[in-house]
Amino acid sequence: MQPLPLNLDLDALRSYVVGMECGNFALAAQRLCRSTSAVSAQLKKLEQQCGTALVARSGRHLVPTPQGELLLGYGKRLLDLNDEAVCALKGELLQGEIRLGVQEDFGESLLPAVLGPFCRLHPGLRMTTRIDRNGPLTKGIKEGSLDMALTWQPQDEGMDARLIDLVLLQWIAHPDWELAPLLARGEPLPLVLFDAPCLMRSRATRALDEAGIPWRIAFTSQSLGGIWAALQAGLGLTVRSTIGMPASLVTLGGVLPSVGTLGVALLSANHPSSEAEHQLQTLLADAVHRASASKG
Repeated sequence: MQPLPLNLDLDALRSYVVGMECGNFALAAQRLCRSTSAVSAQLKKLEQQCGTALVARSGRHLVPTPQGELLLGYGKRLLDLNDEAVCALKGELLQGEIRLGVQEDFGESLLPAVLGPFCRLHPGLRMTTRIDRNGPLTKGIKEGSLDMALTWQPQDEGMDARLIDLVLLQWIAHPDWELAPLLARGEPLPLVLFDAPCLMRSRATRALDEAGIPWRIAFTSQSLGGIWAALQAGLGLTVRSTIGMPASLVTLGGVLPSVGTLGVALLSANHPSSEAEHQLQTLLADAVHRASASKG
């Protein structure tokens, strides 16, 4: 008679998956409403069950080992199926439609980890998602073509905007791009920016003007992908958050004047929010907090 397969502890598995998503188990403990020692104990239990190390340290952050990476993929699927089964038994599977707008900076870096599990958990829910710049998303909320939007904090005080985090803005360029010679010669700095109007563009030019540093517009784009491509080509520098920043680019440290912080906000349309919208808003806010903390 063959021995029965090992049953992984789902509570320990959830702690592991959340810990890897957060980059450390202190943040995971906060998210799971448990003590850090309890989460660490669950990780040890899971490693004993699997018979291998699942986590390694990389600087201040934790990363999965090769075996841990393998478990991570299976673990997310197991937890998604568990959560769907629990919701189905309780009659809590969500229905209806959500029309979501997401600012470009957050689209590629945050959406896969949020929308994928959310939609699998609620297969009867119809999602329509639009990635765009702040202006069109704000307009979509006002006109009623979007139910909710994750954006940079709008300047329009009449908007129903919930501030969820403050994100540090940075000067960003390719590591081979040299700033010091331009500053030494007093040459205008080549800026890579969105077309006006743009919050980041205004922050960048105002900071340089106040510091008496000359600048010129070297490249404009209507998409964030165009901005990143121009920086990778060494055409200049820009101001953005590091959320979603390609690994091939770097921040320029404290050489240039500070451009401060910018709020991340959730905008809501002028109608009563559904339970599905409330749940998605919570997931998006958690994802922004994790991304901001991991870049801190």
